Amino acid sequence: MSDVVYLTREKISELQNELHDLKSRGRRETASIIAEARALGDLSENAEYDAAKERQKLMELRIASLENTLTKARIIESGDLPNDKIYILSVVTLLDLNRKNQVEYTLVSQEESNFEEGKISVASPIGKALLGKKIEDEVTVKVPAGTLKYKILDVKR
Repeated sequence: MSDVVYLTREKISELQNELHDLKSRGRRETASIIAEARALGDLSENAEYDAAKERQKLMELRIASLENTLTKARIIESGDLPNDKIYILSVVTLLDLNRKNQVEYTLVSQEESNFEEGKISVASPIGKALLGKKIEDEVTVKVPAGTLKYKILDVKR
């Protein structure tokens, strides 16, 4: 088995629900769409059939990806981690030293990252730079848009 994927209980439940939905409703709907497209006649020039088969292929790839992720998943609880430094599931308040404004990020696994929600991956450039740091530390992060400089103001779970 390859790399372990650390996920929260909520994310594991969300992925399990998506997998169940794809395997039941998704496969049933796709089979129905393929049957309807097949009924339209000549499959060699049937755009609806080709589109339905492509949809089926993408859905099966997503099912395989979900199964792979869930096989490697291990539940991580914030209470299991020490409070002395920044780890996965830490909520970090930073002072952007370039813009002089505060930002807050929650460090999560790559599978749970969502920048719009303030959830950044521990594998991202910012996430990697923050791991293991503590309050008052300063970090410099090179990103495609330039160099970011932060001072760590607070760390909580």
